[in-house]
Amino acid sequence: MLDEAEIANYHEIDDAQETKTKNETSLQHGTIRGSNVSSSFNNFLFKPELVRFVMDFGFEHPSEVQRQSIPQAILGTDIVCQAKSGMGKTTVFILATLQQLKPVDGQVSVLVLCHTSNLAFSIRHEYERFCKYMSAVKVLAFVGGLPIKNHENILKNNCPHIVVGTLGRILTLARSKALNLHYVKHFIIDECDRVLEPL
Repeated sequence: MLDEAEIANYHEIDDAQETKTKNETSLQHGTIRGSNVSSSFNNFLFKPELVRFVMDFGFEHPSEVQRQSIPQAILGTDIVCQAKSGMGKTTVFILATLQQLKPVDGQVSVLVLCHTSNLAFSIRHEYERFCKYMSAVKVLAFVGGLPIKNHENILKNNCPHIVVGTLGRILTLARSKALNLHYVKHFIIDECDRVLEPL
């Protein structure tokens, strides 16, 4: 038989679930009041370079995860973003970080960790695509299987503002002091369950 404390916990769970369901329903219909939910990419108030890119590529209506996450990420809120494949999670962190990025020569401002080399190169490519009108922004991928000396030389002589890489290679570069993480303002773990699985 349940005691009073357990019964109270069940009521709290039911109330929380009911609130969550109402919020999800409201979000799907774009009716949440007093929140930063947007029904159009134009409403995000991106910097001109990103607005131009969004218009060029015909982005109109953000997905649910984008509507909910981009405004919070731009405000500097830590985000845990979970959605099915193809819902635009990568676009969330790319737009949010580029919106806030103030590139400084010789400083890595954004670090993205991935679990495979292919994913790292894919994300680097997406960053480069979104940076179409931000020519000053440098993006590079650092992954295992490639000569580490090359990576060390790049970081020393042509340091990118955005680094995308696999955990092992990033860890090696950071431990050797080749990769200075002191100026990193935005840290993303893409598919974090897989990245953190070996730890």
